[in-house]
Amino acid sequence: MTYIMSLFLFGLVLGLVAVASNPSPYFAALGLVVVAGMGCGVLVGHGGPLLSLILFLIYLGGMLVVFAYSAALAAEPYPESWGSRPVAAYMLVYGIGVALVSGLFWGGWYEVSWVPVDELGEFTVLRGDTGGVALMYSLGGGMLVVSAWVLLLTLFVVLELTRGLSRGTLRAV
Repeated sequence: MTYIMSLFLFGLVLGLVAVASNPSPYFAALGLVVVAGMGCGVLVGHGGPLLSLILFLIYLGGMLVVFAYSAALAAEPYPESWGSRPVAAYMLVYGIGVALVSGLFWGGWYEVSWVPVDELGEFTVLRGDTGGVALMYSLGGGMLVVSAWVLLLTLFVVLELTRGLSRGTLRAV
């Protein structure tokens, strides 16, 4: 299980580096899918399969639709790929930065912190993720409403940024 979790965490960091270093929205969308999948894999490994499924469906169903729409508006004839020199240089710099920062925290890292939520499943009545969902909807209802409004605001900001001056329904004739 430790090797699988290490693979998920390595894929998460690699996907984040791919998103941060790529100026083209086409390849960044693939990096976002990888990041979402690996992050949900980490959540499943720690005992939250329901939260992982909800996060994956909401993220891919909502935000990637907006990202695909903005990528369609910002169409480039020759997009930069991960193999081009500037993007590879950015990926190398970000990878070295991640390695240096992880080297600072390497002394306090222990595998004992990788205990899943349901490790003591024999002594509990409910699963950990079910109790978390109940708390999210009872005490965290206000935060869910705020999160929905933030996602709606993000939608409008992305659409306004990608619209440009000459495109859209309200352009000057």
